[in-house]
Amino acid sequence: MINRACITVPSTCMENAGFKKGMFCGSQLTLQKIAEQLQFLTPPRVNTMEVEHFDDNIGSKLEIMESVAVENDEFCLENWRKKRAAVLICLFEGNERELRVILTKRSMKLSSHPEAGDVALPGGKMEEGDVDDSATALREAMEEIGLDPHLVQVVANLEPFISQHQLKVVPVVGLLARVEDFKPVLNTDEVDTLFDVPLEMFLKEENHRWEEKEWMGWNYCLHLFDFESEKGVFLIWGLTASILIETASVIYQRSPSFEHHLRDFQQLQKALNNNSIA
Repeated sequence: MINRACITVPSTCMENAGFKKGMFCGSQLTLQKIAEQLQFLTPPRVNTMEVEHFDDNIGSKLEIMESVAVENDEFCLENWRKKRAAVLICLFEGNERELRVILTKRSMKLSSHPEAGDVALPGGKMEEGDVDDSATALREAMEEIGLDPHLVQVVANLEPFISQHQLKVVPVVGLLARVEDFKPVLNTDEVDTLFDVPLEMFLKEENHRWEEKEWMGWNYCLHLFDFESEKGVFLIWGLTASILIETASVIYQRSPSFEHHLRDFQQLQKALNNNSIA
């Protein structure tokens, strides 16, 4: 029998993970464990006003040194922002205590945008007022779906992903303990639909398929997941699928059950950057 009394975690753990004492009650036990597990993955937070303290999570020291050598700090910071984005991986517990993640379907009003109509995580490019990646992800989620930042507890930033347009995208993992307090308000200029899916589906062969694609002369594997609910039929693919595969792998601490003989786009990018591609 599960004790429905409020569950607390040690104060040091809560401080490190950003949780308030007594925040989690019985049904959020899984979220508490995730908070404890992921707190050790969180890279040092970076204040964007301190360009000289950039670490490897933002760019190599060599790149920063070269940039500063030829340009002033203001130009360097502006350039860095233009190439950086963040998405919010907002997790909550479903009716059967399964972990679920919030997704959006981009508005078709974005007709000139290459991702119009695609499924995406809430997020976007970093703006001048954003002090770090978490601020970017939370701001974008508020603007796109009306998610109050105070309802979300950020517990980790995963390693950056590289988009097809060479934008560095940082996945920010946040926990929504009181999902009933979330009252969605969609920005219809950006979002057509809001829905959620089980996170574990991104480790299973069911509903997964892949296609071989080419980028700059290199072949890679593109992941696609089909999902159907009362809100419609959705295709989750590309960068969003790759981020969710990685997130699920980290949280469930196991590899996906599906296999493929090609690198995916992120593995291709890492191999090219490390000059280890064959």
